[in-house]
Amino acid sequence: MLLPLFDKNCDLVAWIKPNEHIFGANMEWVAFISNGHAWSSRSGNWLGPVSGLLCKDTSGKPVLWNPNERVTGTAKPAKPAKAAKAAKPAKPAKPAKPAKPARPATPAGGWSSESYFAWSGQ
Repeated sequence: MLLPLFDKNCDLVAWIKPNEHIFGANMEWVAFISNGHAWSSRSGNWLGPVSGLLCKDTSGKPVLWNPNERVTGTAKPAKPAKAAKAAKPAKPAKPAKPAKPARPATPAGGWSSESYFAWSGQ
């Protein structure tokens, strides 16, 4: 099941298949998830930790969120060992566009300074 991911402005920017993959709004494969961390599907670079439906940058600040997950930041996480690249998944069918959520409170430490596009393009 794919779940929507929003940026700090509550714009739908991506979809997540929990604990497996992140797809862009047009269903392009942008990241895979391994051991609680997101990795770029293009470069294999570490993008940051993933806590349930909350994706953070390498500084521990939120970049993408889902209304079913509490938006929080963390201290800067230790860089994990590089994950083996996942096999490219089949392109999923695009789900119906969800309603725009209410803006969450600003997390302690603030939002990531990286946009979704900068984060996913690493």
